Amino acid sequence: MRQTIAPRVRMIVLLFLAVTGALLAGAGPAAAHAALTGSDPAQGVVVDKAPTQVTLTFSETVSLNDDSLHVLDPKGAEVDKGKPSNVSGTSYAVQLHSGLPDGTYTVTYQVVSADSHPVAGAYTFSIGSPSKTSVSVSDQAAGGGVVGGLYGFGRYVSYAGFIVMVGGAAFVLSCWQRGTGVRAVQRLVVSGWLAMTAATLFLLLLRGSYTSSGKVGDIFDLELLGQVLQTKTGAALVSRLLLLAAAALFIAVLFGAYAHPSPTTTLNDGASRREPDSSEDEEKRDLTFGLAVGGTVVAAGLAASWAMAEHASTGLQPGIAMPVDILHLLAVAAWLGGLAALLVALYRAPADRPVEAGAVHRFSQVAFGSVIALVATGVYQSWRQLGSWSAFTETRYGQLLLVKICLVTVLVGIAWISRRWTARLGDTAVATVAAAEAAEAEKADAKQPAKEHVTSPAGAGGSKGAEDSERAAQLARQQAAVDTAREKRLRDGDPHRFGLRRSVLAEAGVAVVLLAVTTALTSTEPGRTELEAAKATASSSASSSSSSSDSTSGALTLDMSFDTGGTDGKGVVSVDIDPARAGANEMHVYVTRPNGRGFDVPEVKVAFTLEAKNIGPLSVAPDHITTGHWAANGVQIPMAGEWKISVTVRTSDIDQVTVSKNAQIG
Repeated sequence: MRQTIAPRVRMIVLLFLAVTGALLAGAGPAAAHAALTGSDPAQGVVVDKAPTQVTLTFSETVSLNDDSLHVLDPKGAEVDKGKPSNVSGTSYAVQLHSGLPDGTYTVTYQVVSADSHPVAGAYTFSIGSPSKTSVSVSDQAAGGGVVGGLYGFGRYVSYAGFIVMVGGAAFVLSCWQRGTGVRAVQRLVVSGWLAMTAATLFLLLLRGSYTSSGKVGDIFDLELLGQVLQTKTGAALVSRLLLLAAAALFIAVLFGAYAHPSPTTTLNDGASRREPDSSEDEEKRDLTFGLAVGGTVVAAGLAASWAMAEHASTGLQPGIAMPVDILHLLAVAAWLGGLAALLVALYRAPADRPVEAGAVHRFSQVAFGSVIALVATGVYQSWRQLGSWSAFTETRYGQLLLVKICLVTVLVGIAWISRRWTARLGDTAVATVAAAEAAEAEKADAKQPAKEHVTSPAGAGGSKGAEDSERAAQLARQQAAVDTAREKRLRDGDPHRFGLRRSVLAEAGVAVVLLAVTTALTSTEPGRTELEAAKATASSSASSSSSSSDSTSGALTLDMSFDTGGTDGKGVVSVDIDPARAGANEMHVYVTRPNGRGFDVPEVKVAFTLEAKNIGPLSVAPDHITTGHWAANGVQIPMAGEWKISVTVRTSDIDQVTVSKNAQIG
């Protein structure tokens, strides 16, 4: 048997690697999470004449509101006028007041990308000559802060509710129909519905503040709520609420009419027996089919409310990506939601209605099919969102995806252990439980007559009656505790079932962490977009450097990548020197993340060394101007030559690095 399985496993692994390699090798352009790819005036440029407008170009179309683009003077006053508008394709502009004085101006933007996520940033340019500015731009990412944290929590709860509700209902309908009458399973599915409904309403209220100001006070702003309802995301959330109303009807039928037992007939000995009824069986089969079809439609609609408003709805092959995303979500729900229902059944099902071995076997088959669907859809999604092997390690999205892949691998490993326990379960386990219950019932019946002969002494008064009532209540509590212990003992009596419970519990624990990583992935900029934005920024910087080198001013721009090795320690430092000749020079230093967005670091230092003449290092500590921008005036270069320009970047108390380049000055 092992010799037969091993070649099949190797074949599946090789096929998976081949498909993955072919998909990643054939990557094409895509977009999701808009990134700033160009601007006019450009970042850090010094223009002789005040521009009439500022134009920003993004990697994809974005949504704007009246406050999406602003330009601030050195004192922090707004100098833009009118509403921002789309001038062409993915370029957006805002008009400026005429006659702007010389100085450094700050451009801030906050837009919503086509995949529903907010994108924000800022940069500076100067008119005439640079100056100090009082503008302080927060380095907080768009959608961050308290509101961002609440929004992320709401997304997690909505995903968890969807998985528990859909997966739990699918488990009882396709694997364990007797479970429709188990109160613990009913509570699980209803709790999933309540969690998803509450989270959807919560997200609808948070959405306006999340994509604009980020202020807690704006959560209940009705004007913002009205704007949200007119967006694609708002429509998706409203559609989700309508589908949840249909899901409520489905749950009511599943745990109501569908769970009702068939009529019983009382025998002469007082026992009850269910009489088979062919018409009722046929009616139940029809109801099962109707619930399966209706439930699948509602579940697919709920999954589509994510697919049609987020990553899958924009970029490369959206017509394929959205159905794939729906299938991916349904597979996750069938596997992890069914796992939650099985866990509840193993721990909370009453002793007279334990989950049968057949139900566990059926769920094992469903879980296996779900894992196959997850692998197939996951490969496609990985190719679409990453596009290259390097994106796995060079982008946050890729790093999170690696964590997710590791967690899924661990989960599949534990599931394999669960399948081994499942294979050992049999009908004997159920028979053992039934026999144990019968024995316990006989013992209880044997003790009952003795209790009936206990009477109170003659002449006992009312106080004695009160004592009897108190004792009866105490005996009832003791009996309840005994019954609970008996049920637990019966559930734990089968070692195979006990082992299955422990492995399923471990699966559920890993699944909780996996869901958190998946939620983070859905709100992270895809690796493909991040790398393309970084390339566009580098290309823009190179063009700017080339233009500066060709101009009569002789300005010099150097771009150097750095990695301090700590948290948020990767980026690019750009040094602009003007006029780049012997004597006094003006120097600007810009620090940006790999995606091209400026950010602040605790310390930046520059040193000039002319090794041929043993001059230097000449240290310069530039002044901080605004987010990601430092400058120094009157930087003295003693003589012309090939100078080594070294920049030390410190990103924390202990993480720093020095990068350098040689350049001809003078």
